[in-house]
Amino acid sequence: MYACNVSMHLRANTAREFARALQQDVLPMLRKQSGFTDGISFVAADCRDAMAISLWERQEDADAYNRDVYPKVLRSLAKVVEGTPRIEAYEVSNSTFHEIGSKN
Repeated sequence: MYACNVSMHLRANTAREFARALQQDVLPMLRKQSGFTDGISFVAADCRDAMAISLWERQEDADAYNRDVYPKVLRSLAKVVEGTPRIEAYEVSNSTFHEIGSKN
């Protein structure tokens, strides 16, 4: 399993609009992507920073999304995101929800 972590700075007073855009615009795009398994987002207590993590079956699935769909996601979040989001990619080593990791 593979994970993409997107960190972003939100414009002032847009945390609710960010959550709405994720629910109505971004998640439907993600759900249509081959290999997408889960997504979770976080907003900091001060409502200025946010993070979204998407989980993928394979790195190739995440790469295809980043290449083909992520630019559309950025456009849908342009009103609430300030600056350029930072993307980091990871191999998932443990997940209780997805039952990944060593079993002793």
